[in-house]
Amino acid sequence: MNLAPPVVANEAATVFVVDDDPAVRRSLRWLIESIGLRVRTYSSGSEFLDEYDPQLPGCLVLDVRMPGMSGLDLQERLHERGRCIPIIVMTAFGDVPMAVRAMKFGAVHFFEKPVKDQELLDHIQTALAEDLKWRERDQQDQSIRDRYQRLTKRESEVLGYVVDGDSSKEIGGKLGVSFKTVEAHRAKIMKKMAADSVPHLIRMVLTINGPDQGRTAEEPPPPPEE
Repeated sequence: MNLAPPVVANEAATVFVVDDDPAVRRSLRWLIESIGLRVRTYSSGSEFLDEYDPQLPGCLVLDVRMPGMSGLDLQERLHERGRCIPIIVMTAFGDVPMAVRAMKFGAVHFFEKPVKDQELLDHIQTALAEDLKWRERDQQDQSIRDRYQRLTKRESEVLGYVVDGDSSKEIGGKLGVSFKTVEAHRAKIMKKMAADSVPHLIRMVLTINGPDQGRTAEEPPPPPEE
């Protein structure tokens, strides 16, 4: 058996395996550890939920049919808690509705058992790479939110109008301030947000607010006016 080495940038990544069959857990542990990856195994979904730390990078290899909490139920619990982890689902009795439900709640791949070793390893490595991308994106989004929090109340207000597409003259008229005052606010906003252009600034606001952006969108609460 020719197993390819992992292509995972984050050496701290862990493959979490949830399966009620001890023989399957042992087999998967051996297979995944054989290419140098960390593995944690669990006999049930509830055991995994009790111990899982979402701060830990990794992916989840999950059996569907288990006593008590099924694999699909575990997926829904994770979704409800807002925990995002790439999930590889395995089942001996798969069907289209089951696959659709699994994908809806975070599965990046759906296997019917038995699974070829190399195929599973390939998808595990892809899932770990995807998890790394998600975490990097989350860090970038948090950095934008942190910068937004440094805006004053007036700067936040001006930013909302900028995102709405208003010119400095129009913003000045709506706020009852001069064109130069608006331009000064805009310069400070660009600096605090580390934006190199207005389109860049708008993209950042869309990142933290979603498509319903602008002055009327629900925005992170800014600090008190300076």
